Amino acid sequence: MRIKGKEYRTIWFENNVIKIIDQTKLPHQFVIKELKTVNDAINAIKVMEVRGAPLIGGTAAYGLALAVQENNDPEFIKNSSKELVQSRPTAINLKWAVDRMMKKLSGINSHQILDIALNEAKEICDEDEKFCENIGINGLKIIEEIYNKKRDTVNILTHCNAGWLATINWGTATSPIYHAHKKGIPLHVWVDETRPRNQGANLTSYELNEEEIPNTIIADNTGGILMQRGEVDMCIVGTDRTLSNGDVCNKIGTYLKALAAHDNNVPFYVALPSSTIDWDINDAKDIPIEERKSEELSHVEGVDENNEIKKVLIYPTKSKALNLAFDVTPAKYITGLITERGISEASFDGLKKLFK
Repeated sequence: MRIKGKEYRTIWFENNVIKIIDQTKLPHQFVIKELKTVNDAINAIKVMEVRGAPLIGGTAAYGLALAVQENNDPEFIKNSSKELVQSRPTAINLKWAVDRMMKKLSGINSHQILDIALNEAKEICDEDEKFCENIGINGLKIIEEIYNKKRDTVNILTHCNAGWLATINWGTATSPIYHAHKKGIPLHVWVDETRPRNQGANLTSYELNEEEIPNTIIADNTGGILMQRGEVDMCIVGTDRTLSNGDVCNKIGTYLKALAAHDNNVPFYVALPSSTIDWDINDAKDIPIEERKSEELSHVEGVDENNEIKKVLIYPTKSKALNLAFDVTPAKYITGLITERGISEASFDGLKKLFK
C-alpha cells in the first residue's frame, strides 16, 4: 500500500537486516527502523513498533532468521523461539509462525540453515499478503450487495487497526474496503479512536487518508448512536485469535460494538487469515488475555507546538488503572467470518467447510 504515493510492505529483509515501519511514531513521523538481532525483533513486538496479529507473525518469523544469522547453534535458536512466543501472548499468529519456522529448520545443517530460514520467513509474509488480498476480494461482495441495494455511499464502521499496517499488505478488515474503493464504490469509514493506544485514530485513519478514502474518527462509544441513527451499513473488524467455534478475540471494545450492532440489526463481520484460527482452544476462557501497562491509559501522546512527540499524564497521580488489551466476542453476535477461502458462518461447522 502507499505512503506519500510510494508502495510499501510493513516488513522486509534488506542488506542483512530486517526493516520495519516504526508504528509507535505514526502518524506524526514516518520512520523506517532496522532490526539487526533477534532481541531487536522481540523488542519491536513487545513495545508495538510492529503490531497486528499477521505482522507479529511475520516479524517473529524474520526474528528467527536473525537468530540463525547471529548464532546457528540449535540451543540458541530454540531459546530464541521461546522468547519470541512469550513477547505477546494473545495473537495466535505469533506462535503459529514460530512453530512453522522451527519445523522447517529442524535437522538442517549449518551451511543451509540461514537461506532456508530467510526463504521460509519471506514465504510466510508473501502468503499473508496473498491471503489478505483474497480476504478483500471475498469481502468486496458484501460491500457490493449493500451498495447495489442502497445506491449511495456505504458507511462502514471499524475498530482498532486491522489495516495493511497490521499485516504485510492490504490488511484484513480494510482489504474489502480497499478493493471496493478501487472498484469505484463510494465509501465512508467511521474510525473508532480505539483507546488506549489509539490505533484507529493514529493508524487506520492515517492509511485511509493515504489511499484517499473518506473517513471520520469517532470516540469509541459513539458507534452505538450512529447505528441507532442508521448511519452505519456494516461493521468489519479484525481478530488476533479466532476459536474453531467462531468466538473472536480482538482489541478491547470489539465486544461492545458487536452488541450494539446486534441490537440495531447492523451486519457485523470479522476478517481474518487462516493463520489466526486457533484449532486447539475450545473455550474462550482459556485465551491468554494480555494485560498491558497502566501507563497506556494514564498518559496520552501527541505532537507539541515544536512538532516534537510528547507524552503527558491525564489521570490523578494516585489513581489506578486496569489495561486489558483484548476482549472476546461470542460467535452468536457475528454475521460472518471473511477468510481467504471465502465467507463462513462463525461456527465450527462453518469453518470446517472452508478448512477441511
